[in-house]
Amino acid sequence: MRLCSVLILLAGLWLPPAMAAIDVYEFDSPQQEETFRELTRELRCPKCQNQDIADSNAELAKDLREKTYTMLREGSSKKEIIDFMVARYGNFILYQPPVMASTLILWLGPVLVMLLGLAIVLVRTRKKSRNSAAGADSALSEQEKRRLADLLNKDKES
Repeated sequence: MRLCSVLILLAGLWLPPAMAAIDVYEFDSPQQEETFRELTRELRCPKCQNQDIADSNAELAKDLREKTYTMLREGSSKKEIIDFMVARYGNFILYQPPVMASTLILWLGPVLVMLLGLAIVLVRTRKKSRNSAAGADSALSEQEKRRLADLLNKDKES
């Protein structure tokens, strides 16, 4: 067992170290670099879905970073790049999709769920308070009180 561990360790010494790919881009100006950083943070990776293209290691995200860089170097504006990406991948690529008929459920969905939950809580609370109020009104009648007293007395005698 020990020999096996030593052999695995020695084999690891001859293997090249694992390294993550790091993209290196050169920009004409700090403004161009800042625009690139903003765009890569605003655009969602279509494959990963919960990562922006700046943080994703997917090949598609790498391609989108390259395309963004190329378009910036060619002089495209931020709006032109976003329009290109939306035309190609749809509004899903944006972390902040525009408010329009097709995305209305994305914007209003959380609010509607919260309102529905609040309505359910209110209805159940009112129903419970009505039931407890009705229970207080239905006090025992005189006949029921006598019957209860008789039962309790019989129980004590036994």
